[in-house]
Amino acid sequence: MKILHLIDSGGLYGAEKMLLSLVKEQLKQGLEPMILSAGEPQVGEKAIEAEAKKLGLPVTEWRMKPGFNMKASWTIRNWALANKYQLLHSHGFKFNVLLGALPEKVRGLPIVTTLHGYVHAPRYSKMWVYESLDRFAIRRMKGVVLVGEAMKKELPGKLSNGEVITIPNGLEISELQDSSLSLLDEPFKSFLDKHESVILGVGRLSREKGFDRLISAFSEFRKHSPTSGLVIVGEGKLRHQLEALIAELDIQDDVLMPGYCSTVPALLRQSQVLVMPSLTEGLPITLLEAISLKVPVVASAVGEIPKVLGDGKGGKLLRDLEPSTIAGAVEQTINDEERSRLRTEWAYEAVVKDFSSAAMAASYLEFYERVLGTP
Repeated sequence: MKILHLIDSGGLYGAEKMLLSLVKEQLKQGLEPMILSAGEPQVGEKAIEAEAKKLGLPVTEWRMKPGFNMKASWTIRNWALANKYQLLHSHGFKFNVLLGALPEKVRGLPIVTTLHGYVHAPRYSKMWVYESLDRFAIRRMKGVVLVGEAMKKELPGKLSNGEVITIPNGLEISELQDSSLSLLDEPFKSFLDKHESVILGVGRLSREKGFDRLISAFSEFRKHSPTSGLVIVGEGKLRHQLEALIAELDIQDDVLMPGYCSTVPALLRQSQVLVMPSLTEGLPITLLEAISLKVPVVASAVGEIPKVLGDGKGGKLLRDLEPSTIAGAVEQTINDEERSRLRTEWAYEAVVKDFSSAAMAASYLEFYERVLGTP
């Protein structure tokens, strides 16, 4: 079976890591997957492309003009047909809209998508328009995969000719644990040496990740723990706004925002707590990574996070996102080591049981076979 995975990636976050794990497992299954990584013409090698090459996974770099570029999407469709791909698998709104909105009779290939969640952008904003088009397009899909049951409320209604299923994200735990042992270079080494406890945030620098609240919470927490530091790994449009907030709070010496980082597992291993103050989530890969490395977690009670954390048995859930609430949860997590240890042990057992990359890939294979009508 030949599957063409379509993605226009903005970094190396949850959706990208999930896709890399899935493709790696699909090669073991004897399938023929290919990652088509789209980007604008002037863009150099993307993080997902570099990581795919590093892992020895098949990837095709595809550059195209941004926006509703139907001409380029039609070229991709023709390329997929010429290379005898049997199924298109979209990972994000770009190809959901550009290819998913076309009737299958016109497209000539079935298409499925994995929904990782919507950002719930302000009404009439550019992202709101994209999300609205996405909700229309997925109704024409042959199948939609949700990463968690909580996402069912995001669906616009029944699909015209397909099914909706839930397949949790998965990861290869032993490989992750091995990669966490790698040494960290600058600027991380000096920052870690300088701070006794490190709070970590990982994700795109965008509104829905709540990093402005995390920064404000850290400013409060730091008053009681002056040797603590905050690292926020990721890139995005809110960088300048977040940097301005850090300067306003006068905490520049204790906050590190290095941009993209390919050594998140190693950074997780040396952090005292992962904080995820998100406004919306599906099933974050970073959450599973932290649990697999037995790093304590403080996270919003959104998406699948409460389920993964056993409604608090496996980590501290935030019922509101006020900076004082976040700061208090972080302080409790770092200071109450025994309680945090029990939570991480509970969460680790749950992830080992339910969120492996092999189980994820097996579920996707069954789904593909139903979509294509093959045994």
